[in-house]
Amino acid sequence: RWGRHWLDLARYSDIAGNFGGPPIPHAWRYRDWVVTAFNADLPYDQFVRAQIAGDLLGHESAAATGFFALGPTYVSDGGDPDATAQAQSETLDDRVDTLSRALLGLTVSCARCHDHKFDPIPQLDYYSLAGVFQNTRLAEHPLVPAETVATFQAHQQQIGQLDQKLKALDETLKKEARDPTPDEAADRELWATLLAQLQKTIPPMYPIAHGLAESGSADMAVAIRGNLRKPGPVAPRRFLRILTGAEPALFQQGSGRLDLASALTAESNPLLARVFVNRVWMHHLGRALVRTPSNFGIMGEAPTHPELLDWLASEFQQPTGGGVPWSIKRLHRLIVLSNTWRQSSRSNERGMSLDADNRLLWRANPRRMDVEVWRDTLLAVTGELDSSVGGPSVENLLASPRRTLYGTINRNSDQGISQVFLRLFDFPAARASSEGRAFTTIPQQSLFLMNSPFMAERARQLARRLQAEFPTDAERVPALYARLYSRMPTAEELQIGLAYLAAPSEPMPGDQLSRWEQYAQVLLSANELMFVE
Repeated sequence: RWGRHWLDLARYSDIAGNFGGPPIPHAWRYRDWVVTAFNADLPYDQFVRAQIAGDLLGHESAAATGFFALGPTYVSDGGDPDATAQAQSETLDDRVDTLSRALLGLTVSCARCHDHKFDPIPQLDYYSLAGVFQNTRLAEHPLVPAETVATFQAHQQQIGQLDQKLKALDETLKKEARDPTPDEAADRELWATLLAQLQKTIPPMYPIAHGLAESGSADMAVAIRGNLRKPGPVAPRRFLRILTGAEPALFQQGSGRLDLASALTAESNPLLARVFVNRVWMHHLGRALVRTPSNFGIMGEAPTHPELLDWLASEFQQPTGGGVPWSIKRLHRLIVLSNTWRQSSRSNERGMSLDADNRLLWRANPRRMDVEVWRDTLLAVTGELDSSVGGPSVENLLASPRRTLYGTINRNSDQGISQVFLRLFDFPAARASSEGRAFTTIPQQSLFLMNSPFMAERARQLARRLQAEFPTDAERVPALYARLYSRMPTAEELQIGLAYLAAPSEPMPGDQLSRWEQYAQVLLSANELMFVE
């Protein structure tokens, strides 16, 4: 669940490019790394360091650099220098924008062509960060120790050498149109035997992940008006001056990613913790303390509870009374054990007249489930959900019992069954970092609930399950309400349900639902199942 929130920020996609491209075979390794890190409560500062420079920290963290590598990478055919420069510029801007908005809540990309119009971020600082990513390249990283890679490659090399010897001998005999000599025949038999033995004992291919690697250590010139073909003064690679309060230290190690990771997670950085705890608060309570979670600048909203935000950030970084610094699970406990989180969503006339927008947090915010939670709930209540963790992405979510997290994500919302379904229920486009879900209510959603084969099959499965578990409708209806809504039906709801189920019905064609299945579909489609109140 929390891994999916992060993947929204990381604009995760299983498909390369921005508006189309080939699949990335190992993209899911990054998704699984994120989920594992959250489940293991990897401290957030270490989590961030791995996203920036995981390949430099060890093979266990190499997949984490998918944070950048799986974003849109723009390409040109190479024939037009202007188009090539533009593609490079767009790719660098994606990296800077994702870094600054997701981790710092700053719109640094607004300083791409000129100094930021509102925040004190000069254009020079934009290219100080862009220079870091200009010195990186896309790479496939082994997720095993170097010794394992060397063993596999040595085995493959032996197979290749023997295979080459056999082919060379056969080619010679064919060219000379003769039979092998006794020595050649003996050699051929020996090579074939050794090759067969090696092929039987070949170790499995080690796992690899798509990520970033170092490619240089040069500073980048400022692009005049954002045009890389018009270089200006050189921008030394370093951190943002707005966050250091002085001249930042120059990045000295390779591309500068390790230095950047250290600057981001330094105790002196006031934004990293605040931005993250604000996001966690938003996902728990429905609204953030700063309601522009990816913009803490002048054009963003001021926090509704600044002291609370500061206290949460401080407790997150340096827990009072002991505890692991930067522990995300501790932050969750801190929030969900509070009186604020445990409030009812019921409103009253006085509260609505004073604070209809609930800025003062006098009640819980009712909200619709994200599409992933809603679909997983449908599969869970019917007993179909596959709760296994990890593995390659599923192409067609509507035909799979796997959790929605594991569906293929395509930046083109009109390509692929999974993507069309997800976008129908407001899944964000993966073209840029997404700070939250914008929920819509459109006729197509209701049509899906009423007419889709997916909903019809869930209704069939739920009806069969209830009919197998309980002998009478009088027992099944209360069990259905308890399973779907965690409550018993009212007297009126029970009466309506039993009357509908007892009414005579005409035989229906095989592709239509029985009366019990229709009843189950109605309750599966109700707002009460889709909303958290």
